[in-house]
Amino acid sequence: MKKTAVAAGILALGAMAMLAGCGGGDKAAADGKTHIRFATWDVAEDVDRQQALVDKFNESQDQIEVTLEAYGSDFDTKISAGMGSGDAPDVMYMWNYPSYYEGLEPLDSYIEKEGEDYKANFYETLWDYNSMNDSIYGIPVGFTTHTLFYNKDIFAEAGLEEPTDEWTWDDLMEAAKTINDKTGKEGFAFQMKPDPYDFEMYLWSNGTAYCDAEGNLEGNLNSDASKEVFQMFQDMEKDGYAVATEAAPTDEFRAGNVAMFIYGSWSINTFNEDGLNYGVVKIPSFAGKGDSISILSSSGLSISKDSENKDAAWEFVKFWTNEDANKERIGLELPVLYSVVESEGIMDQPEYAPFYEMLEQSAGHTPASFIIEDWSEVSENLSLSFEEVLNPSALMDVSEVLDGAAAK
Repeated sequence: MKKTAVAAGILALGAMAMLAGCGGGDKAAADGKTHIRFATWDVAEDVDRQQALVDKFNESQDQIEVTLEAYGSDFDTKISAGMGSGDAPDVMYMWNYPSYYEGLEPLDSYIEKEGEDYKANFYETLWDYNSMNDSIYGIPVGFTTHTLFYNKDIFAEAGLEEPTDEWTWDDLMEAAKTINDKTGKEGFAFQMKPDPYDFEMYLWSNGTAYCDAEGNLEGNLNSDASKEVFQMFQDMEKDGYAVATEAAPTDEFRAGNVAMFIYGSWSINTFNEDGLNYGVVKIPSFAGKGDSISILSSSGLSISKDSENKDAAWEFVKFWTNEDANKERIGLELPVLYSVVESEGIMDQPEYAPFYEMLEQSAGHTPASFIIEDWSEVSENLSLSFEEVLNPSALMDVSEVLDGAAAK
């Protein structure tokens, strides 16, 4: 795909004609510009980098003026309040589409006008996580899948070959046992109270899910395949070569106390700054069950349904999601465009390539949060049930706990 300069498409006469004439709904201020608000959840240095990109957009043309609003930890509260009062930002970062899509503008018609190449340049799986009810409500901006991180020094100390993309859970468990026996360190770590949204990927990999297409937990959450997954994690803990931690095991991994854990790409920069001798491979598969599957943590850019400046908002969304902006955010977010991944040689970087390989093989799975209407309540109940199974002070019977959770 042809490289897009920052100003391209923003200064284009056709786009300006659309803003001036076809849009009709955009409102110009006294200075002759269309002013739009852009809300982000980021903080500190990340906001500084985003502000620099906003400034770049504002300086590249004289028709639209964007103001960045950094909400930080108050993001959900302020977005909900804005939607409730009809005063939501024109453009906003978005991830929780099941909760917010009714306040967002469907973007299918905007995307269609850009032509087939526009949509095709995004990794296809990302569209599933930025849609609701067969309509697209966000343009993908960043994502992470999950992968297996491992400490190369610990594997060398234990005299073991390093993990590969072909590993099964049997391979992981055997290595974890050897590491624990030979080094006294934990072979594997996971959270004792895992986020139910994330944990469903293990059920997918074993051929099941929390619920069916109608949102029924019974017969799914407590299926034999689901119980097998939870039993495996509990047994690793009981047998003493895996540890369940209160938070994500990143600190234990950084300290060299844990040989392996599964996580997103968020800590890569920190591991690199630490000089940690680590490797990354795909999540192990269940023997005989095909490729492993990963959940996605995906961010998109959305337009408020109540915005009076939707055409201008779309021009900014296109800027924020184009090739140049994707490149500018490398280090903050994994690029979502095929063209950028190719041009920047992302697949040649061993710490990043497995995340894209997991992305490619994780299509076609819909998280329960997109299916179950009262997911927030269900998720909290599931989290408590999972802790009963995995907390070392509890380790309750897997079958009994899951049967009870499915019946709630």
